[in-house]
This record gives sequence, C-alpha cells and structure tokens, in this order.
Amino acid sequence: MRRPDRAFAVMDDPECFCGVVAMSVALPEPSAPVEPSFVDEPPLRVMALHALLYCERLFYLEEVEELRVADSAVYAGRRLHDDVVPLDDESPEQRSMDVASEAWGLVGKVDAVRRRDGVWVAYEHKRGRCRRGDDNTPLPWPSDRIQAIAYAVLIEEELHEPVPEARIRYHADNVTAFVTIDDAARDDLRQAIARARELRRTVERPPVHVNEHFCRRCSLAPVCLPEEERLGSSAEESTDADEESTTAKHVPTLFPSDRQRQTLHVVSHKAYVSRSGDTLVVTVEDDKQTAPIQDVDALVIHGFGQVTTQAIQLCSRHDVAVLWLTAGGQFVAGTANSPGRVQQRIRQYMALTQDDVRLRLTRQLVHAKVETQLRYLLRGTRGDEKSRLACQQPIDRIRETLRKIPVATSADSLRGLEGMAAKNYFAAFPHLLSDHVSDDFRPSGRSKHPPRDRCNCLLSFGYALIQTLVHRSIVAVGLEPAFGFFHQPRTAAPPLMLDVMELFRTPLWEMTLVGSLNRGQWDPQDDFEIRRDHVWLSPAGRKKAIQLFEQRLQESYKHPHTGQSLSYARMVELELRLLEKEWTGCPGLFAQMRIR
Repeated sequence: MRRPDRAFAVMDDPECFCGVVAMSVALPEPSAPVEPSFVDEPPLRVMALHALLYCERLFYLEEVEELRVADSAVYAGRRLHDDVVPLDDESPEQRSMDVASEAWGLVGKVDAVRRRDGVWVAYEHKRGRCRRGDDNTPLPWPSDRIQAIAYAVLIEEELHEPVPEARIRYHADNVTAFVTIDDAARDDLRQAIARARELRRTVERPPVHVNEHFCRRCSLAPVCLPEEERLGSSAEESTDADEESTTAKHVPTLFPSDRQRQTLHVVSHKAYVSRSGDTLVVTVEDDKQTAPIQDVDALVIHGFGQVTTQAIQLCSRHDVAVLWLTAGGQFVAGTANSPGRVQQRIRQYMALTQDDVRLRLTRQLVHAKVETQLRYLLRGTRGDEKSRLACQQPIDRIRETLRKIPVATSADSLRGLEGMAAKNYFAAFPHLLSDHVSDDFRPSGRSKHPPRDRCNCLLSFGYALIQTLVHRSIVAVGLEPAFGFFHQPRTAAPPLMLDVMELFRTPLWEMTLVGSLNRGQWDPQDDFEIRRDHVWLSPAGRKKAIQLFEQRLQESYKHPHTGQSLSYARMVELELRLLEKEWTGCPGLFAQMRIR
C-alpha cells in the first residue's frame, strides 16, 4: 500500500478547489464502475461532470464542440486558491496532482488533500453559496456533489484506501457541506458518466436549461444564446395581441453589445507583418507600428503585404483570423481556426442537404434582403419628390417581387426574384445621391469584375470588407463556410459567406457609401486609380473606405428579434448564431433584421 508522507491535491475546475475526506474504514469491494462498451472511449474530465449536472447544453458545448469561454468569474475562481485558501502550516500540502482511472474513464487534478491525525482530508472550494435544507443545513449543489464524488473515487483508487466522505467549502457563506461516498453515490456517478458518454455520441445539442437563472452567470451564454431561444419560443406561443408585451418583457442581455477588439488592416504593398512576443509588428520601410494581439480580432492583408509564419501562428493561438484581399478588393482566402467542431459541422451538413431547410432559409434571406433594399429606397427618397418620382417604377417592381417571394416554390425561382429586385434597386440607386454629387460618382448600372466607374469601385471594395467580416464571424461561430444554402459553389468564395453577407450589403456599406458621397468625402482623382478598362481605389482611397467601414461597425442598431441594441460588428455574429439555431431546435429566428 502506497502512503505518501505529504498531502496532495487536484485542480480540474478553474473556479473550484477540489478535494475529499478519507477515514479509516474498510475499502468497499471492487466492482465494474462503468459499462465495458465505454472502456475504449476517450476519458472524461471530472469538471465535465460538473458541467453535465449544471446544464447538459453546457456540457455538450464544452466537451463535444470544445467551446470554452473564460470570463471574469472563471478568472476569479482561478485566483481563489492563492487569495482565499492559504497553505496550512500544520499540515503541508502538495497541489495539482494528476489522477486518472481507466476503470471509471475519468481524469482530473486533485487540488488540496491533507492528512491529519492519520486521516486523509481534502476539500473542494467554491466561491458561491450553498444550497439550504429545510432546517437551514448547508447542502451541496448537485453539480458540486457529483464532482466531489468523482474525486473521492479517484483518490480512493489512487491511494488504495477508503474515502467515505467529501467536503465542499462554500466561501460566500463560509460553511462546509458534506457528501457521503456510499453505494448510492457511486451509482449516481455511474449514471452521470453514462449520460455524458451518450451525449458525446450524438450530433444533437441538448435544449437550453429550463431555469433561465442558470444562464445568467454562464460564460458560454454568448455562444449558447439561451435567452434568444426562449424569446423565439415565447413569441411562437404568444398571440398577436400580446406579442409586443412579450418581447418587451423578455429582452435578453446575455449577448455582448459591442466587440472588445479591433481589426488590423494592412494596406501597403510594402508592409511586412511579423511577431514580437505577443505583439504584431507592422513594418513599412523605416516605419514600425505595433498592435498587442489581445487588441486584435482580425488581420486583413490588402494586396501584396507579407506576413510571417510566426505571426500567423500567434494569430491562430489567439483566435485572430488572417484574411487576404487582392489590391482591387476581391476576397482571396482566410484562415479557419476552429478545431474540434466536428459535431457542429455534421449538424450543419445534415441540415443543408435537406431541400426543405435550404428552401426555407433561402426564402427568409431573399425576403430580408429585398425588403431592406425597398425600405432604403423609400427612406432615401423621402421628402424629395423629384427623386421619388424617378424611383417610383423600380420601387413598384420591387414591391411586386416582394409579394411573390412567400409563394415561390423553388430556390431557382427565389434566385430569379432576388436578381430582378437587385436590377431594379441599382436602377434607382443613382437617385439616392444628392444633386451636388459630381457626375464622376454617378454609376451607369452595376459593373463588378472589374468595376468600370468610381461608384462601382467603391461598392465592390465595401462588399469585400463585408466578406472578411462575415468569413471570420463564421469561423468564430464554428460553422463551415463551404456549406451554404443560397449561393452555388461556383467561385473560390465560400457559399455561406456569400449567403450571409446579403443581409448586410445595404446597412453596412451602401447606406454608408451614399452618405459619404453626399457629404463630398471622396476626391475623384486622389482616391482612385483610373485605368482603360477598370477603376481601382488608390492607397489613400482604400484607407478612407476602411475607416468609414470600421466606423460603421461601431454604430449600434436594435435587433428586431431580441430588442437589444448591438454594434453592427456584433450583429453579424448574432445572425450567424441565430442561423445555426435554424437546425438546432429553434427555427425562424434568422434574417429578421430590417432597417427602419
């Protein structure tokens, strides 16, 4: 029998400080802890069982899809060991010891196990409050209890000594809850392990927790979007009369309203992006500029700038997308660093291979785009009788197209309707420009590859910027850009990226561009490079366009489904997460955004 002469411990939970108490009693007879069919499966983290008992959706996101987000509460939990739980001078302890069991299929790190008076004693520490019994007795929460049981059986197997009890210290209440490690506790552990392995084998996400209070402090709420899903369910159940009151009552606040980091655009062809520690260094001839990686959400290379392998690896480790555009503004490629999202992609593929799902999503997308275009034409010509009269025929045709979208029976029909609406929209587009805008900026139709005039050059460049934003948002959410539903895979651009950007062409760039042209912010000579058969933006023009685009992303708009004001940068990510809900149990939430 191995008897260490120093106490030891585990830390598997970043918020918690875990342990158990052993007493000198007979070791229970060994039994098969888990089913034999589970033996060959990867082991489970003990902390995963804690997540399972707290919320099955949380377990699935963390353990199956490998989505983990550290917030302030998580970091505070990591400081608990040093700040709240000092070393015991009377009973020295050894911390952070790995423990594992092939029989149970569990792994973890025990954090503080001490030996006092010949008895093994260890505690799990929690920052929060305990449950209370009818007589106000401190009781452990179910998730804390199963975690303590798991560590107890691992310690028991490691030391070959019985561990009949575990203790959990709740620091907010300054009390200790006790957990008896008996046959019933071991049976509960077996059931939890079996349920965890069952969830690991499915591609279906479990539903959101029935108790919304469990979601309020969850670090994965911005990924799970439980409030948005509950809002969708309540909207379906409500009548037209009380729909407005229902929405007002359940305004969600879990999704972040603004982004915390900024995009780094590199526009000089002579630029060289390298790495120094955790900082990106952009060198242009003798000029050097630095950007801490913690402040960057994406690195966009315009044209022929160079980036080192070390810089790309740094970006990858910090989930910073690297994207490349041609000098003319055409999207080339982007990094996709979302490993471990296999189940997420399987669900996406299974959904988007179903004709009815693709048709439904295409109808929602086309309706949203065409209605947004119509609203912008009406808004842009409001109060200007001359412009409204000139746009009236295209407006009437777009309205007619909009009426046909709900009854279209095929994706090809919807594509045709979208094309007709776009043709009429761009026929009316020049009338959104004020009379004092130079003829140099008035387009004659829509020309793309390459753009033939300055306005089309600006439109194409802005669309490319939207593509970079949508692409990196798709990757951040964990979806596969190649699996789309509206655009056909005929070009190098990923279809899903092209699909989602249709929602944002008008609000993110067309409105911004028209406003800048009406304000006279563009120089027809200095901001453009005029060639015989095409027009490009000059370096000064690219910088001006990027600045306008980034300013637009910081502006806020109230999302019609959630009622929450979000920056446009966050709006793109929210729409993608709502899109994923179309095939994860809560359809009808995608593409509800409209301009007023």
